[in-house]
Amino acid sequence: MKPLWKLLRSHLSVAQTVGFTLAGVVGMTVVLTALQAYRDVMPVFRAPDSFVRGDYLVLSKRVGTLQTFGLGGGGFSDEELRDLREQPFVREVGAFVPAEYRVKGSVGAGGVGFSTYLFFESVPDRFLDVQTEAWRFDPAQREIPIIIPRNYLNLYNFGFARSQGLPQISEGLFKRVTLDVELSGAGRSEHFRGRIVGLSNRLNTILVPESFIRWSNERFGGGSAAKEPLRVIVETDGPADERLTTYLADKGYEAEGGAPDDGRAVRLVRLAASGVAGVGLVFSVMAFYMLLLSIFLLLQKESRKLETLLLLGYRPGRIALPYVSLTLGLNLAVWCGALLLGWVIRAQYLPLLETMQEGYRPAGVALTLLCGLVLALLLTALNAVAIRRRIGRLGMRKE
Repeated sequence: MKPLWKLLRSHLSVAQTVGFTLAGVVGMTVVLTALQAYRDVMPVFRAPDSFVRGDYLVLSKRVGTLQTFGLGGGGFSDEELRDLREQPFVREVGAFVPAEYRVKGSVGAGGVGFSTYLFFESVPDRFLDVQTEAWRFDPAQREIPIIIPRNYLNLYNFGFARSQGLPQISEGLFKRVTLDVELSGAGRSEHFRGRIVGLSNRLNTILVPESFIRWSNERFGGGSAAKEPLRVIVETDGPADERLTTYLADKGYEAEGGAPDDGRAVRLVRLAASGVAGVGLVFSVMAFYMLLLSIFLLLQKESRKLETLLLLGYRPGRIALPYVSLTLGLNLAVWCGALLLGWVIRAQYLPLLETMQEGYRPAGVALTLLCGLVLALLLTALNAVAIRRRIGRLGMRKE
């Protein structure tokens, strides 16, 4: 084996080796960094309070003349809900359940009392973008947990409070506000304590737990038969999907708010990660061919000596071993260098992600390590096959 190594070292170009290593490190660094950055960013998008968590639409039917005069229901029938759930771009459908009684809320602030009529609705818990252990109702405690839209607080702070000379309220203080809630209906009137447990960026309604809505509708709404929901919330694969747009137009459904644009953020991240990784793969392929070309040049320079070794009984695989070992060592060195540079780059963007989400936890690095190792071994295997064939051709030519 020593003569083979001496033969390899005698014409090994340091400049070509360094050039391959640098190109390989750049390529693999781009690939692995793109993969790891994508996995680190996705927890921000998937967080329950993220503005791009999933793709959600609130659907309703257009109000027509019959509904204006109280002659039409305007709700979603069981058949329509079933058809909606069966669409390939729909993941889940949930119905809004409204309160069927009168709700009046009162609160005092800064010596000034407020009193207004309210409305309560509920949706299945999986559609909430607020996580809290207080989201439950116990009739014995007489306390109602409430989630309100965040823009309600913004309207008060930057609109009403300023025009009326009232103090602005922080989110933390706002959650400590206790409402006096009066429910009346079916010949009953009772007082409850309302407590704001969260602010929603997704749903523009005053939410209470489903258990409370069903209990209170039975008690204050007369226990009437379940009505068709007037609004439904839909989790989709992507509101920007043309199939969804066509479906809503055909059915005459209206989507509330600007949700159809939300899914594009995730798609943009995926597209950017794919594009960057593609550029990295191009660099890796170029490095692969650079190393392969360098080794082929070595084989060409030493072709006569290699032919002699073949005549002496050396097998092509044994002759190829030093060259394959060289490519393996270089590819592993490239992998280690790429991991080091990737770690440096990751240390720069992780603090930014931590500021975007409270309690942020980055993704693990095991998958990135494995992908880098697989890429290095794959390039080595391709080089080994090419080298083995090249040496085999020398033997055939000699014969």
